[in-house]
Amino acid sequence: MFAFVYSRSEMVHDALFVLAKMKNLNIRASILTYNSLLFNLRHTNIMLDVYEEIKASGTPQSEYTTSILVDGLCRQSLFQEAVAFHQETERKGSMPSVASFNTLISRFCEVGYVDVAKSFFCMMFKYGLLPDAYSYNILIHGLCVAGSMEEALEFTNDMENHGVEPDVVTYNILAKGFHLLGMMRGAWEIICHMLHKGLNPDIVIHTILMCGHCQTGDIEKVFELREEMLSQGFQLNDICYSVLLSSLCKKGRISEALSLLHEMESIGLKPDLVTYSILIHGLCKQGEVQHAVQLYNKMHSKRVFPNSFTHSAILWGLSEKGTLSEARTFFDALTKSGLIKDIVLYNIMIYRYAKLGKIGEAVQLYKQIFESRITPSIVTFNSLIYGFCKSRKLAEARTWLDNINTHGLVPTAVTYTTLMNALCEEGNIRGMLEVLSEMETRAIKPTNVTYTVVVKGLCKQHRLQESLHLLDSMHAKGISPDEFTYNTIIHCFCKAQDMRKAFQLHSEMLLHNLQPGPVTYNVLINGLCVNRDLKEADRYFSFLQDQNIRLTKPAYTTLIKAHCAKGDASKADALFRQMVEKGFEISIRDYSAMINRLSRRKLTTNVKVFLRMMLSDGISLDQEICLVILNAFRGVGDLNSEFELLAVTIKHGLFPD
Repeated sequence: MFAFVYSRSEMVHDALFVLAKMKNLNIRASILTYNSLLFNLRHTNIMLDVYEEIKASGTPQSEYTTSILVDGLCRQSLFQEAVAFHQETERKGSMPSVASFNTLISRFCEVGYVDVAKSFFCMMFKYGLLPDAYSYNILIHGLCVAGSMEEALEFTNDMENHGVEPDVVTYNILAKGFHLLGMMRGAWEIICHMLHKGLNPDIVIHTILMCGHCQTGDIEKVFELREEMLSQGFQLNDICYSVLLSSLCKKGRISEALSLLHEMESIGLKPDLVTYSILIHGLCKQGEVQHAVQLYNKMHSKRVFPNSFTHSAILWGLSEKGTLSEARTFFDALTKSGLIKDIVLYNIMIYRYAKLGKIGEAVQLYKQIFESRITPSIVTFNSLIYGFCKSRKLAEARTWLDNINTHGLVPTAVTYTTLMNALCEEGNIRGMLEVLSEMETRAIKPTNVTYTVVVKGLCKQHRLQESLHLLDSMHAKGISPDEFTYNTIIHCFCKAQDMRKAFQLHSEMLLHNLQPGPVTYNVLINGLCVNRDLKEADRYFSFLQDQNIRLTKPAYTTLIKAHCAKGDASKADALFRQMVEKGFEISIRDYSAMINRLSRRKLTTNVKVFLRMMLSDGISLDQEICLVILNAFRGVGDLNSEFELLAVTIKHGLFPD
């Protein structure tokens, strides 16, 4: 009992000391004591020494002795030795136990060798052993983790065929498997099957379903499950609340998330690191950085200590939504307290300095990294190269690119693309193409962003045919051009007044299952207007409307501008009213631009109509728009309208000078 208690308390050396004393006194330890000791020594090589002592003492072994030894060898990654030991037991005439087989199946599933696990499972039948529910569950779990859901379901059926009833654990495993694959319909079918069998889903399966619907963004379903759990008498745990908080934060419903935190505390649950981190990250994303800092301080007061993820969220929030000085103060405080253990926080600060063009401060932080004995990552160098490119110091950017290898790092597509984009902006297309060639020589695969930069550079030099060849090359290499790539080329052909080719490229997008977006349509409409093909622009615009294709405000304003320039005030007026009806936000700038264009054409009647529309929409006049209208009336000698405008301006509290 003394040795057993020491063993159970994981006081292994004390247990071994007691066993040694027993041996001196010729007292044989029981196999129960030895098994307990073996169990606590599974992670060490002492386990085999204890087993040799068991054999030497002649203590009869139980079926669990073999199981523990096999488990220990597997935990130490000695899989071949584990299998050999299992086979040795068989050769000695001992019947392998279900527990021993279960151990092998479990450990091989854990390391991803599901096929090996299946072979052991089948071997059980060879020895006349019937797998139990645990045997099936561990194998079904391994198959689910491997994504083999069809096979997992087959084993579930096999389970029933052999008289082993699937339990709640089985169905939980299957539901989690469907959740991992994002197949929530399959998870719900599992629940229906459970209910048909007379089994009630427990809190585990409800939590799995909540996680799945949280990932798909179906927040309403998440909260429906919550109400269902409460109605069935389940007490929500920390995990459930974390899922609910994550769902609300993803949707930007931060105030509701904070209310949920108070609810959680009111029922006696203590928020942990995960809970606080979710909320802090959500607050920072919504720009509520000060509130996030308050919650961060509350964590400390509750003795819940933030990790790197929490610190990163606060630092990112302060640098993006707050001020850089606040971010630096927070960063320096973490540095002084020794809480910065990795490169992530340095990368955030270096990137912010680079983005704001403060490359000197970014380099100073880079030097501080080595003083802190932290290893820089490729992200560090990418940010510095971006900073030098933004500051138009391309020679220095090139030097930093060359220095990456000295730190044992390999440049990525982002590294090269950043430098290529800067060279493109500078008009150094030859240099850009040289960097592309170097990139390909080093077997770093260009991305669609890389090729888009090259396309943009070629188009700048009106090398349109080369850009088309590059587009074909992308398809040949299995790199799918995105909408931005096509928009860049389409825009260039529009500028070159080759609308036929521009529309061909639009059709090519559809052939490659790439749906053109509002920007593509805006570019094409603008191209038709600029090329004075206004009738075709109207026709194309109407066609898009008939197809219920979503158009953005620029598509309307482009056509309005073109019709105003042509002097077709009625068409411009109709389009403007359509834009209002579609619910686009109409500002004083929109009215001012419309009135300005009509005024240039001396269309004063239409000017008055738009002035009345503007005032009825509650948009106040300003000095600039009044002067535009006044000049229009004066241009046609309409003195009465001038005085009417004066009266309107005074009525609306605007006193002209």
